[in-house]
Amino acid sequence: MVISDRITGAVIAALGAAAAYAGSRLPPVPGQQVGPSAFPTVIGLGLVVCGVLVALGIGRSFEDEAEADVAASEEAKGLEHVPPARLSWLRAAIPPGLLLFYVYAVDALGFVPTAAVMILALALAFRGSLRVALPMAVLGPILVHLLFYKLLRVPLPPGLVPMPW
Repeated sequence: MVISDRITGAVIAALGAAAAYAGSRLPPVPGQQVGPSAFPTVIGLGLVVCGVLVALGIGRSFEDEAEADVAASEEAKGLEHVPPARLSWLRAAIPPGLLLFYVYAVDALGFVPTAAVMILALALAFRGSLRVALPMAVLGPILVHLLFYKLLRVPLPPGLVPMPW
């Protein structure tokens, strides 16, 4: 089943508008300029912009060019289409499984190791290179922890590897 980009874009824009509206209704925190409404509102507005761009078909030409380039390179190399592995559909279960892993492991392991395992597992499951996945898994959680701790003043579970800040 193929769903029109206009429908998909409209649904994304509507969900973004709902998130922005719900986020803007959150009460402010006294004494702080950035409150709990900041993230949902910004993410919601970003989704609205992306949804409108998808619905209008902006950027579609880039996809067409990329698909043509891939087809041309496969023809040049003489590659045939290889059907996916029989259990490749199981990859769809990895993100929800990792979210459950996060819920049950974050208190014991802490945010940084748990997020590192999640990033590494996702990158490798979706055929990312180890050379890129490893630095992302090490540096990404540390940067996210720093942003949450310093900018938002939201403590994350320290666990086995407490951050020095």
